[in-house]
Amino acid sequence: MRVVSLLPSATEILFALGFDREIVGVSHECDFPPRARTKTIVIHSRIDKDAGPLEIDRQVREYVARGESLYAVDSEVLQELAPDLIVTQDLCHVCAASPDDLAAALAKFDVRPEVLCLNPQDLGDVWRDILWVGEETGRGWQAEKLLHGIGEKLGALQEQIEAAPSAHKEIPRVVFLEWLQPIYVGGHWVPEMIELVGGYDVFGTKRTPSFRITMEDIIDASPDVVLVAPCGYSAQQATEEFHGMNLPREWQDIPAVRNGKVFALEANSYFSRPGPRLVTGLEILAKVLHPQIKVSREAESAIHSLQVKAHAAQV
Repeated sequence: MRVVSLLPSATEILFALGFDREIVGVSHECDFPPRARTKTIVIHSRIDKDAGPLEIDRQVREYVARGESLYAVDSEVLQELAPDLIVTQDLCHVCAASPDDLAAALAKFDVRPEVLCLNPQDLGDVWRDILWVGEETGRGWQAEKLLHGIGEKLGALQEQIEAAPSAHKEIPRVVFLEWLQPIYVGGHWVPEMIELVGGYDVFGTKRTPSFRITMEDIIDASPDVVLVAPCGYSAQQATEEFHGMNLPREWQDIPAVRNGKVFALEANSYFSRPGPRLVTGLEILAKVLHPQIKVSREAESAIHSLQVKAHAAQV
């Protein structure tokens, strides 16, 4: 079987199921595991990724307003690869290519490949999609094994959370920032992840897309924890963008700021992509809310405090 993946989370799932040689094409954003970068790129973004966050937001809104796609499929390369299966998504037309982006390219195929379209809205859907990809690729038992391992990790994490002293105190109010300029809060599976580890997402709602809020909204909400994780960004990029913001004086009065509970997280790896590494994202959130528990080294190293520099950035 020859497979083309047009979204990073599907690429991660396919590699986790043991595919390597079978994956012949990927998107420009497929970067995990590192072997994904060796595959042929069949799709490119029309958005200037080197632009600042405000400019990226402007470009996205203009493309959407004109009804134009944010992605360009290289139909010639796709034909040369001759895939049997193409995996895409129909959840967010900003985050990755959709079936509409494939329409023109597939029209040129004499024998069209099968198209598997993922559309996860919550964690249950993410785990279901892993099984679905396994079934469609003949790797059903590998998918079940992967899900079993995820389930064991979640069970062990839940036991630690329930035993932690912090779990028996007042539920912390959390704000998860999915974009900073302008400000968007996380949606879909992110509010569910926060709830699972014992927090309360002040703005987001499970199975609901992210949406825009203002700095005044955050200040008025008085969150206990602020998580900075712009979609598609690394923790370093998130940190740099946060430090470049002009924060109002009232920022200092937010409980999260006063108590050193402002963190930059690796959204690109553990929150933005609906794939196997969301379990590490849950570990990260659990460690932020319950510092006493033990998590994997990967999760531990992914938490970056912004508290000290948040004070310095204040205006």
